[in-house]
Amino acid sequence: MSRTYCGRPFHAAEIEAVRAWIAEHPEFNRAQLSRLVCERLKWRRPDGRLKEMSCRVALLRMQADGWITLPPPRGTNGNGQSYARRTPAADPELFGVFDPVGALLDLRLELVAHRRCSHLWNEYIDRYHYLGYQPLPGAQLRYFAYAQDRPLALLGFGAAAWKTRVRDDFIGWTARQREARLHRLVNNARFLILPWVHSRNLASRLLAMAAARLAQDWQEHYGYRPVLIETFVEVPRFHGTCYQAANWTCLGETRGRGKRDVNHQALLPKKSVWVYPLIKDFRATLCAPDP
Repeated sequence: MSRTYCGRPFHAAEIEAVRAWIAEHPEFNRAQLSRLVCERLKWRRPDGRLKEMSCRVALLRMQADGWITLPPPRGTNGNGQSYARRTPAADPELFGVFDPVGALLDLRLELVAHRRCSHLWNEYIDRYHYLGYQPLPGAQLRYFAYAQDRPLALLGFGAAAWKTRVRDDFIGWTARQREARLHRLVNNARFLILPWVHSRNLASRLLAMAAARLAQDWQEHYGYRPVLIETFVEVPRFHGTCYQAANWTCLGETRGRGKRDVNHQALLPKKSVWVYPLIKDFRATLCAPDP
């Protein structure tokens, strides 16, 4: 028996070991347990750092599936809950933005690099994105888009989906190649134009700006460069028009099963799958001989 969590297969012996480590350390909180599990299973990022966030998500899913019992959370980080923080900084603005993108002054992307900005990004997403706030899995970068000092939009990039049929067919890689090189893909998990911003062509311009700098930003933070971006657009709620305008490629639709489906039931909304190569020869990188 084995189960896959956050892209890593866990065999029965490993799940039993995780259960034993939890019992051996009743004084540990969840963060300490995730570090312990990463160290003992040698679960690391390509740059050598522990995959702590992925491990914490994996442990939560193991608990939800009944395999382990974690200690109660000691903090109030909101895992599994709505983001309750509400501040005046993220309140709706009375005056909208209606200028086309070419008329916006000092349009730029800024990385979320400080706790205050992180809280504000989370709050905006929870209040105004239809999916609400959830922690992004694995390695991640988040951006604010500003014109002068006014926030207009937010983007978030995190770990790619473990399996997506149309994407994997498009890349042409094997299961072993995917397992070894999935980190070279990133997922545009959140993209929000704030509701009072109505600027023609802004969305596609921001996608292009993010694609132009993402690989270098990722290199500086994680020590390697991604070669392909993916995103999933819920249909028929959205049509992916801004991705099309930014030269992304639509590969088809998901089957509506979701990443945790084990019963082969299509219970979730279908999504169109879009990709954007960051280098021309991305297949040469992703489909190199099996490691």
